[in-house]
Amino acid sequence: MSHTGMHGGYRTDGLWVTAGVSFGLVVVGSGLALVGMMEFDERCMQGVTQGPGRLLRVRDQAFPPATICEFDGGEVSSIGGRAVLGAPLWASLLIMITCLLVALIAECFEPRLGSDLVVPMSRAEKLRRTGTAFFVTGSVFLMFYALVGWRLFAGPSSVCSAGADWGQNPPRTLTYSFFPPQATCQYTSGLTEQLNPDWMASLATELAVPVLPAGIGFVLAWRRWSVERRATRQDTAPETSDTPGRDDTTRLRSGGSSRWRR
Repeated sequence: MSHTGMHGGYRTDGLWVTAGVSFGLVVVGSGLALVGMMEFDERCMQGVTQGPGRLLRVRDQAFPPATICEFDGGEVSSIGGRAVLGAPLWASLLIMITCLLVALIAECFEPRLGSDLVVPMSRAEKLRRTGTAFFVTGSVFLMFYALVGWRLFAGPSSVCSAGADWGQNPPRTLTYSFFPPQATCQYTSGLTEQLNPDWMASLATELAVPVLPAGIGFVLAWRRWSVERRATRQDTAPETSDTPGRDDTTRLRSGGSSRWRR
C-alpha cells in the first residue's frame, strides 16, 4: 500500500498578496517619513519651526519615523508623527503583521480535504512552500540585522569606535545589547549618543518574529515528508520469502538421488 498522495493545505495566497501590498505601503510611507525628518530638529533649534512656548528637547520616534520637538505647551513633529501619514502607516503595519503571521502559522497545519479553504498538495510541495517562507523571512532578518548590528561584534570596548579611525580619542561604549542591536556611546566631549536610531534597532528585533513560525512550519513539513518517504521506500522494497525456490528444490532432489545411488 502506498503512503504517498495529496494532503490538505490552507489557501494562503490572498494573505501573502495582502501582506506584500501592505509591506510596500509601509516601505513607501516610511521613506516619506524619513525624508520629512531631515533637518527637522535643526529647524526647531533655530526657531524656524515654532511651537507653543519654549523648546525643551528634540527626540526621535521609532515608528512611524518622526522627529518630535517638545515645547512648553505641546509637541510639533515631522510628517511621520502626524495623523495624515502616521495613521495609514500603523494600519498598513498591523495588516501586514496579521496576514504574515496567519499565513505562516497556517503552513504549520495539515487540514483535511473537503473545505473551500483547503487545497490539495503533496508533501514535497508543502516542503517547498515552507522552505521558501523560512528562507525569505530568515534572509531579510539576517541582512537587516547585519546592516544594523555588525559593529556589536567588534567587542564591548570597540563597539562605538568600530569602522572609523578615531586616533587617540575613540568614543567609549557605556552599554550595549544584541536584542535590540543597540549601544550607548560617550564621546570625549561628554556627549552621549545611541549607536543606531531607535526605529532601526526596533525593526531589527521585530523582523525576527516571523522567522519563528516560518521555521516551525518548515521543520514540521520536512519531518512529515521524511516519514512519508521512508514509508514509500519500505513499500517498494523487494519482498523476501522463506520458501525454497525452484532451483533450490531441484538441487536438493539431485543431491538426495546421488546419495541414494551410493
